[in-house]
Amino acid sequence: MKRLLTLTAAFLTMFSFASAEPLKVGDPAPQVTATTEAGTELAFSDAYSKSPYTLVFFYPKAFTGGCTAQSCALRDGYEELTKRGVSVIGVSTDSVETQKKFKDEHRLPYTLIADTDKKVVKAFGQSALMFASRQAYLIKDGTVVYADLKGSTKQQANDILTFLEKE
Repeated sequence: MKRLLTLTAAFLTMFSFASAEPLKVGDPAPQVTATTEAGTELAFSDAYSKSPYTLVFFYPKAFTGGCTAQSCALRDGYEELTKRGVSVIGVSTDSVETQKKFKDEHRLPYTLIADTDKKVVKAFGQSALMFASRQAYLIKDGTVVYADLKGSTKQQANDILTFLEKE
């Protein structure tokens, strides 16, 4: 029994150290570099500077129900998002090969990041224990202006467009 209590305490301690504070509106956008589905490096600072807004959204696993719904909602709203000056970057901990297959199969018009080392996930304040948490951040002028920490799926594009209408 004592051993079980010791293991439980160690496990809970590990989770308390792994917890992270997600970014909030007003926080500076992380300046990280990561690998795209094409196997090339993308400096997020470069991406932020190319459009008035950059949407960075996170999904746990390609080819799963919620992640596919979220990614396809952004695909379907992509034309309207780009008209409003929004570039889109999707991030998961899947491999380059899986991200490429996911992008091709679902005709996703935006960049996907294969964050296998969880550098991007951690930079955005996620715990990075196993997978990315479903979240989205809209960045303008290097600052987070919108944060969806609940992880919208089918409504992700509409949520961003609604926010932009009010801004």
